[in-house]
Amino acid sequence: MWIAGARIRTLPLAVAPVALGTGAAALLVGGVGSLDWGLVLLCLAVALFLQIGVNYSNDYSDGVRGTDEFRVGPPRLTGSGVANPKRVLAVALAFFALGALAGIAIVVLTGQYWLLIPGALAIAAAYFYTGGKRPYGYYGFGEVFVFLFFGVVATVGTTYIVAGTFDTIAIYASIAAGAIACAVLMVNNIRDIEQDRVAKKRTLAVLIGNRASRIVFVVFLAVAYAVLFYFSLLFPLAPLVYFTLLLTLPAAIITLTAKTSKELILALKLTSFAGLLFGLGLGAAIAF
Repeated sequence: MWIAGARIRTLPLAVAPVALGTGAAALLVGGVGSLDWGLVLLCLAVALFLQIGVNYSNDYSDGVRGTDEFRVGPPRLTGSGVANPKRVLAVALAFFALGALAGIAIVVLTGQYWLLIPGALAIAAAYFYTGGKRPYGYYGFGEVFVFLFFGVVATVGTTYIVAGTFDTIAIYASIAAGAIACAVLMVNNIRDIEQDRVAKKRTLAVLIGNRASRIVFVVFLAVAYAVLFYFSLLFPLAPLVYFTLLLTLPAAIITLTAKTSKELILALKLTSFAGLLFGLGLGAAIAF
């Protein structure tokens, strides 16, 4: 149950931007052989620890608020009563601490002490997504957080940490990573739209409605593939990433037509896995 609480299907959202940022960094430092893989692994550790931390934090916060009493998806640790809420919070804070330690290691190795500021902001944003008295995830700003921190910050940040600088390649790649991450969050919230409305959790999906949310999901994916089209003009291997359409097209069709939460969960899984392959594939295309 604790493994399920980590929400493994969301972890590609942490891996993909680091892969894209690493590819952009390789372009700047003269190739994969010139990369500092220790820094790459530390960037990956920060992203994964924060993703797992925010998942447990959401489990705790939604559970103690009573929000999960109305959900129809997989049961949560806190909401189902399987785990003590304080223990769930402690696990969340432990993963945030691990992410902070990995971030501090990056700062020490690079000498870029100003990176402590965005690192602290990322942890705070992760907690206050559903935590605190006025969590911004309850007011339709979840996609903003996801786009910024699992798109721009994770991708551009990885490039900057590994290469010591960044360029427009990293910025455009971050847009693709952020758009796919937003698509994953959107389809997840579409599944819970009626329950969230009852619980007064005003996600973007709740605010704009069921039909518009499904269209916005497709728009998020379209943005990612628009960026891929741009990269296909620059890098010979980039067009190979279009094979991920074998996953995202069915996900889009399912999301547009789904009538059950089970169908939307399948769309979420397809989108998340596609995001992982997209990030790894495009990152490699840029690097090589």
